[in-house]
Amino acid sequence: MLELTATDINSYIGTFWWPFFRIMGAFALMPLFSNGHVPIQVRLLLAMAIAGLAGPLLPSPPAVDPLSVSALGLAFEQFAVGSLMGLILSLLIHILSMLGQMLSMQMGLAMSVMNDPANGVNHALLGQLLVMYGTLLFLALDGHLVSLAVLIDSFYLWPVGSGVFDLPLMMVVMKFGWTFAMALMMAIPAVMAMLMVNITFGVLNKAAPSLNVYSLGFPMAMLLGLFSILISFSGLPDRYTEICIDALAAMHQLVGGTP
Repeated sequence: MLELTATDINSYIGTFWWPFFRIMGAFALMPLFSNGHVPIQVRLLLAMAIAGLAGPLLPSPPAVDPLSVSALGLAFEQFAVGSLMGLILSLLIHILSMLGQMLSMQMGLAMSVMNDPANGVNHALLGQLLVMYGTLLFLALDGHLVSLAVLIDSFYLWPVGSGVFDLPLMMVVMKFGWTFAMALMMAIPAVMAMLMVNITFGVLNKAAPSLNVYSLGFPMAMLLGLFSILISFSGLPDRYTEICIDALAAMHQLVGGTP
């Protein structure tokens, strides 16, 4: 006859409960999983399924009473660890969003904004296109599978109960500067091309003041901007692949993984 003590029950609950919170914290910010078009029920069921499958294979969690105050603090701790890991990956989407915003401003499309009610934000149309392109490229590179593997590996590198403040939080802060740097680096070729166009129309305005530069410059700037983006797209997949690898490596290093 199977007999379960209170200690055994608490151990079984902890085996599933703590991984669920860390995985759910990551899903709250990770690309694709955190999108507003993915229902919260789907995220909850997926996190429960992964925690149920991986929980018995993970290191034994600390013996904590699930109904105690310390268990509540441990749950918030696991949610925070998962959120920090998901935050690093979410910067991949923000890089392309900022890239599209920079290019839209240079092309004169800054007013062309699309409302995204699912996520509660407004995106430039070009930025939304690049975000969709980056998400599909992330899936094509199996980035979602690698990120889930890193998330499961984090339970070995940073076991439950190891704390949050001992993590390299400064690295997460530095990644925000890395986000702006990557977006600017990919935008520089198109921005410089548009700058030369604006300088050319400025010279034309001085050389022929009677010429209506504004009516001629806007469509020309837009056409040349689209041509510059077309050229930039030829090197975008390779560069974005390197950025995805850097983000996944940073996600691994956050929980003590090797570079």
